[in-house]
Amino acid sequence: MSNKAEKEAVSRDKAITKTSFIGIITNILLVGFKAAVGIISGSIAVILDALNNLSDALSSLVTMIGNFLAGRKPDKKHPLGHGRVEYISAMIVAALVIYAGITACVESVKKIITPTDVDYSLVSLIIIGVAVIVKIGLGLYFRAVGKKVNSSALTASGTDALFDAVLSTSVLASAIVFVATDGKISLEAYVGAVISLFIVKAGISMLIETFNEIVGRRADRELVNAIKNTVCEDECVHGAYDLIIHSYGPEKHVASIHVEVPDYMTADEIDDMERRISNNVYAKHGVIMAGIGIYSMNTKDDEIRALKSRVISLIATHETVLQVHGFYLNKEKATVSVDIILDFETPDMQAETATIKKELETVFPQYKFNITMDLDA
Repeated sequence: MSNKAEKEAVSRDKAITKTSFIGIITNILLVGFKAAVGIISGSIAVILDALNNLSDALSSLVTMIGNFLAGRKPDKKHPLGHGRVEYISAMIVAALVIYAGITACVESVKKIITPTDVDYSLVSLIIIGVAVIVKIGLGLYFRAVGKKVNSSALTASGTDALFDAVLSTSVLASAIVFVATDGKISLEAYVGAVISLFIVKAGISMLIETFNEIVGRRADRELVNAIKNTVCEDECVHGAYDLIIHSYGPEKHVASIHVEVPDYMTADEIDDMERRISNNVYAKHGVIMAGIGIYSMNTKDDEIRALKSRVISLIATHETVLQVHGFYLNKEKATVSVDIILDFETPDMQAETATIKKELETVFPQYKFNITMDLDA
């Protein structure tokens, strides 16, 4: 890892730790104030709102611990680092949030069935109002830092905090309605039930998001395009294809790619090019290029270039084909190699590939076609 990359990693870790710590302290203070108000007033909605803040504090704590564990240096058992620990910690938080939400829902339903007296004071209303303002400020701060250091966890926490502010506002509104009607209209148990459902929904969303990361989701399109553009900046590269990015935690990516180069390049020149590409991609995007495959491009025969155009045009007539690349004709062996990318909605990709191969060999019987089906990654 270069000195620049190390400094950026350290800076990112410090920013996440600092922001998470601020979130923990702020949410704990909110829990204390809201819990006191809820207990004194007998409001289940305020108590559940405090519980929601407690889950936020726990989320920040687990994020901080997960970031610390994920930042440990690679070792013999984990040569690519410990970045995926963050996903495990996120799943733990999601499970706790879901449990808290379900428990809160049960308590709210009990309060709806068996109502209890509630008593709000002016101080209680002021505390809840201040809590709303604090939560909005915390949410905006989390989102700003999250975008700056490219931390999806912090950005999500910021969005969640802003949403919590909306829920707290509903609690405040129900309290004001209760006071304004001299206790004739009590909505706090119903508001508590609604809050609990949103807590459960947030936990499920978090669980699904983390599950997708572990299973392996499609790489960010902006990052994919940026890496391909960087690769194509090299004077020897005439096309970049089949970029696959493997995630080993946030900001820890390993990738492979195919590049198209002229058929007159020597092994020495290709080796030099691959090293340049790897260094440039890592310097600009922090992604390790674990492998660079080579497509040889015919440059010595105008007839071959004309045939290439015809082959690509014929393949492109199939609506299921998203891309054609990697064309190479070997005259001595009378073989044509070409790669295609099919839409995932294609009913039978193998059958479609076989159909395309048959059509090509019918139109160009003098050649044997080797068609490779690549993934639309």
